[in-house]
Amino acid sequence: RRVHGESQFRKVSAAIMIRPGSALSRAKTKAKTNANVAGPAKKAEVKKPQLHDFIANRDWTGAITLLEFDKRSGEDRANLMLWLGYCAFHNGDYKKAIDVFDEMLISGEGGPELHVYKACCLYALTQYKEAEVEALKGKESPLQNRLLFHLAHKINDDGPEGKLMVYHSKITESTEDQLCLAAIHYLRSHFQEATDIYKRLLLENRDFLALNVYVALCYYKLDYYDVSLEILAVFLASQPNSVTAVNLKACNHYQLYNGKAAEAELKVLQNAATAANIFNDNDLLRHNLVVFRNGENALQILPPLLDVIPEARLNLVIYYLRNDEVQEAYNLIKDLEPTIPREYILKGVVHAAYGQRQESREHLKLAQQLFQLIGASVSECDTIPGRQCMASCFFLLRQFDDVLVYLKSIRTYFQNDDDFNWNFGLTSASAGEYKEAEEALLLVQNERYKAEYCYVSWLSRCYIMNNKPGMAWEAYLRMDTTNESFSLLQLIANDCYKMGQFYYAVKAFDVLERLDPDPEYWEGKRGAAVGVFQQVVASRESKERLQEVVGLLRNTNNPQVEYIIRVIKKWAKDNGVKIQ
Repeated sequence: RRVHGESQFRKVSAAIMIRPGSALSRAKTKAKTNANVAGPAKKAEVKKPQLHDFIANRDWTGAITLLEFDKRSGEDRANLMLWLGYCAFHNGDYKKAIDVFDEMLISGEGGPELHVYKACCLYALTQYKEAEVEALKGKESPLQNRLLFHLAHKINDDGPEGKLMVYHSKITESTEDQLCLAAIHYLRSHFQEATDIYKRLLLENRDFLALNVYVALCYYKLDYYDVSLEILAVFLASQPNSVTAVNLKACNHYQLYNGKAAEAELKVLQNAATAANIFNDNDLLRHNLVVFRNGENALQILPPLLDVIPEARLNLVIYYLRNDEVQEAYNLIKDLEPTIPREYILKGVVHAAYGQRQESREHLKLAQQLFQLIGASVSECDTIPGRQCMASCFFLLRQFDDVLVYLKSIRTYFQNDDDFNWNFGLTSASAGEYKEAEEALLLVQNERYKAEYCYVSWLSRCYIMNNKPGMAWEAYLRMDTTNESFSLLQLIANDCYKMGQFYYAVKAFDVLERLDPDPEYWEGKRGAAVGVFQQVVASRESKERLQEVVGLLRNTNNPQVEYIIRVIKKWAKDNGVKIQ
């Protein structure tokens, strides 16, 4: 059920994202310290910060501040505006970068490559159509081709004659182009192909440490969480405060352990940050905290990120499903074209829930097909999600014996999972295995689940089939008087009658008859009363029950009542049983 986002090169934010901390705060601290050390007779010399120092330290806020100061003071710096646009882009302030490039285009400063730079900013703002138009205004270059390649993927222009293949054919063996190609493989869920490229580049460029993060990310997507952590450690040794790397480490811990363990890994970033709260400045971290905290603040954080982080949509769908808001979940996922198993599975779950809610055979059929597609696939058939999918497929086809084959093969992994025990209990009961069904249903701990009529009715049926009708009757007595309690009475009456548990059958039919004077209820009550009498005669039922049966019969105004009571009384008198 848990799906979350962790990819740096999958994240393109439409919001302005300011990186925490700046060289200005550090410079002030350093200047203050130097002043205290210097003697009072000599004024400390203030040295102007250098742009290349800011950029080397990736302190984009400090670099922008310096460049804007130089611009206002008329400082003669080569390519000042280009540097300003570059730093704004890397700071995540894409709108500011666009303003800079627009100013340069209007003033005639710079060449047609500015259109490509501006297009990169529009891409980061998820304005893909506008980015394509702007990129095509620039001159042909490797950067333009790489950008158009990614835009073709985003716009889904990937048919046999589509632009994706055209731009793909222009990809060279340069490091930049190969990184671009690997990113496309990753985005299209071809994680092994992406891994192969990253590994090759890493062998050729041992000092490109960030490639370790990309390889670790691919292994994460391939569910090799331990391997991902091992590779990630190489990069974290040199960059322990990298947001992307620490976030990926947290995601691995989430998959291996739980949300608390994952969140604990993120404390490194908060401790290292100079800003008050780094999580407010990073969409990816805010998104993942929602997942780590089991949906906390989902409605506030996830909706603005739907077009920024792909997993945000999936996680919001999961949130809606968990809160029984099936319509909202359906609206969010109905137009999604799944590309990876988790997306197929989640779409199947939504269609199954929506189909049950709307009593739509069309949606249930689509859910069954989605589950079958994943469960029968070569890559997923022997995985736990794959077997769950096949179980769901057969459940919707009402082939319960086949469902049990798959559920029993993975039961040891879900001993304390309420959803699994619910499904296993219902399936076992539907297949006639009532003892196992009762055991599974009693393992369910969720009070909301246990209050549902579906749960109460199936558990009551299991009690009756396992010769515990008294417990089914107690379940009825705990219910308020509603249509559901009336339905449960019908179930108890008919199932108890069928199982020869006539004492509880006559009690149930008596209540039904008083609630609804249907002749069928009298017939059931009459047959059950005679059944109790027959069992008493055969010494299979307590004689004391006859007095209660006679009282129940007298609740009915029917000529047959006196005849049945007369027969019972005569037998009772002959056998020393006292009946009032």
